[in-house]
Amino acid sequence: MLRLSALDADAATAVRVIAHFEALLGGALDPVTLTRSTAGLAGCAAGLELPDGRTVRFAPDGAALAGAPGCVSGRVDLEPAGRVWLERPGVPGPFDELVLEWMAIAARVLAGRPRPARTPRAADPALVELVLSGREAVEDRARALRLLGLEPGTPLRVIAVAADTGADAGAGTGTDAGVEAVALLGRGALRGAVRVARVGSLGAVLVQRRGGTPGGEGAPGGEGASGPDGTCTGTASPAAELRAAMRERARDRGTARGPAPGTRVGIGSGADPLDAHTSWAQARSALRFAVAGARAEAVADHDELGPLALLADIPVERLRAQADVRRLGRLGDPAHGERGGPATGQARPGGELLAALAAFCRTGSLRQAAAELHLHHSSVAARLARVEKEMGWRLRDPQDRFRAQLALYALRLAGNAGNADKGDG
Repeated sequence: MLRLSALDADAATAVRVIAHFEALLGGALDPVTLTRSTAGLAGCAAGLELPDGRTVRFAPDGAALAGAPGCVSGRVDLEPAGRVWLERPGVPGPFDELVLEWMAIAARVLAGRPRPARTPRAADPALVELVLSGREAVEDRARALRLLGLEPGTPLRVIAVAADTGADAGAGTGTDAGVEAVALLGRGALRGAVRVARVGSLGAVLVQRRGGTPGGEGAPGGEGASGPDGTCTGTASPAAELRAAMRERARDRGTARGPAPGTRVGIGSGADPLDAHTSWAQARSALRFAVAGARAEAVADHDELGPLALLADIPVERLRAQADVRRLGRLGDPAHGERGGPATGQARPGGELLAALAAFCRTGSLRQAAAELHLHHSSVAARLARVEKEMGWRLRDPQDRFRAQLALYALRLAGNAGNADKGDG
């Protein structure tokens, strides 16, 4: 049996975790088999509460456990009823969230939900780095593409994934970006040939959709499409699928104990596979515009950014020196918090001000911004009034709102500057 305690926390192991559950789904799965297998995989007790209230618990050695759960270290609720959980003493394991996600997926399949599409393939990082390099010989890049099972003559896109956990990756407490990419894409988010590897601190994803898929050859934005300047636009953008997968993961992780990692995704334009380094550079550039934890902005598509992508070419020092960016940065500093109500007197992070500002600039409506943030419109209005007072803006004025949006983009680019230098090319 696959046991995670004996394996490295990398993308290849994440694929093996998903494959473990896919194998269960391909057989005669029942609640007992699912729970016992999960406990053995995770190396700790696991439990499943069925929608009808029945509960199954197993120890990692396969022994059935009676009674109420012990220390629940992580859980996922099954809508409309039921839940799955792990009971791990001490610090959660590096794959506990992925195990819980897929245990929940399998439990939902037991209840009649459709199973996900096939998993992505973990690729040799050395081959992926070779494909993404703009300095290696064309022959070497073509050979690497073939070894990855990709076609040198079919356009592809490159996606960059960052796992912003706030943890110390060097101490081994952070989330591997390659693992995060596999976990996101393992839900069948993308069609076609999908290859995943960790490159530097980022997850790199190569996506190649061959003819016959929606948006295929000859269709606008499809495999054989080209831009007005003759450049290859490649495959249709996977932005919509990735955003849907992010929402689904956020829903599942919302009931997990402890903070969930913030994932950001940047999508490059379609490119000739031998020019994959161009799409990789665009993906890393788009990643700088993405906001972890922001449902509407966690995925940034270079094509959708349009001329805004040019802002990424401005030196970081100039962005940070701009007066609006400096003031907005101070406003968003956690130390620059709002005061809570008189009952609590607690300081709330200044990031709430920036979230309200971003939602209002994006929607142009106070009520739509409030709906997006799941707040009453009066709360959002109060935060925007604070921003106006501190920044000297009138956000109902289109010119000031445009200025605020530019300042937000510049602040993100300055804060995510490190992503521009991750990887070759």
